[in-house]
Amino acid sequence: MDFKNQLFLSCYHNITALNEEHHVYLVRHKETDKLYVRKFLTRYNLSVFQALKDHPITGVPRIIELQETNNILTVVEEYISGDTLQDKIDSGCLSETAIYHYISELCTILQKLHSLNPPVIHRDIKPSNIVITAYDHVVLLDFNIAKYYTEGQISDTALLGTQGYAAPEQYGFGSSSPQTDIYAIGILLGTLNTSLSVPSHKFDSVIDTCTQLDPARRFSSVTQLQKKLSRLSISEPDENSSAYTKKRFSILPPGFRTLTPWHMLIAIPVYLMVFWLSLTLTSKTVSSFSALIAERIFTLLIFLSVIAGSCNYMCIQKFIPLCSSSNRLAKLIGILLLDFALVFILLLLMVMVSNLLA
Repeated sequence: MDFKNQLFLSCYHNITALNEEHHVYLVRHKETDKLYVRKFLTRYNLSVFQALKDHPITGVPRIIELQETNNILTVVEEYISGDTLQDKIDSGCLSETAIYHYISELCTILQKLHSLNPPVIHRDIKPSNIVITAYDHVVLLDFNIAKYYTEGQISDTALLGTQGYAAPEQYGFGSSSPQTDIYAIGILLGTLNTSLSVPSHKFDSVIDTCTQLDPARRFSSVTQLQKKLSRLSISEPDENSSAYTKKRFSILPPGFRTLTPWHMLIAIPVYLMVFWLSLTLTSKTVSSFSALIAERIFTLLIFLSVIAGSCNYMCIQKFIPLCSSSNRLAKLIGILLLDFALVFILLLLMVMVSNLLA
């Protein structure tokens, strides 16, 4: 490493490890105070990273600096703040409209990558490598195993990719091509769709075409895939389908949203008990009938708020970041915090109203 580059890289101060196992760190520039990501890669294609640095693409983190020393590539790139698609899946708050939007933006990014000369194939498209920014835009991360598309190549020289998302050709059954990324989009689309409370059958044909074993039978380009999704997004749902019927009832309270019989059998006695306990409440401290009615109403609201918070009604858990954690204990703590906040707010309002009516 020459002195100029060594001096440049020393300008970054480590803040925390984003992924200790893969040597990815959040750093701050000592002069500008801007945040960046610094990665130390042992498996990479330097020419791909150099191309991304020289030709920045919207939707791909901008590369600030590259430095190769002793077969280790140091990459300093733009820090992208937001939630990954995996976070969105875990939160249970995805909608069909959001899926269309995210996959369409991902296709736009890949179209630009595939249009480079030679085309760049990402080869590791999965929920954890896609960030959704605060402005609801898609950013594609992690080009560690990206490679150039070489027409006529018989097979990939290395078996790389994420199990479940990697196309058959990444396991030695052919050469990676733009259709390799299209295969991963199909798997991703299926994963996003199954995370919906009521999965949509409108995606079935797209997923089937994307995930054909023979790359020649997949979409010819991400542009063709994007156009197909665009046509599906504006088509009207089948009003006779069970999925459409269930979707119309998605605003119903927990226990009735999916119209599952055993869910409703459990919910009915629970709601009856909640209403009976709340509306028969008596209090020796209440001095007026109107104040008693107010306390009964607020007690009912407190019960219902706990049910709503615990069951993530209308995606209310999104206001507590811990609720989206993949760690069960952290998620439980997040739900308890949400329930406590809702109960606390309602209790304050009940006290205020009771004092006014007293």
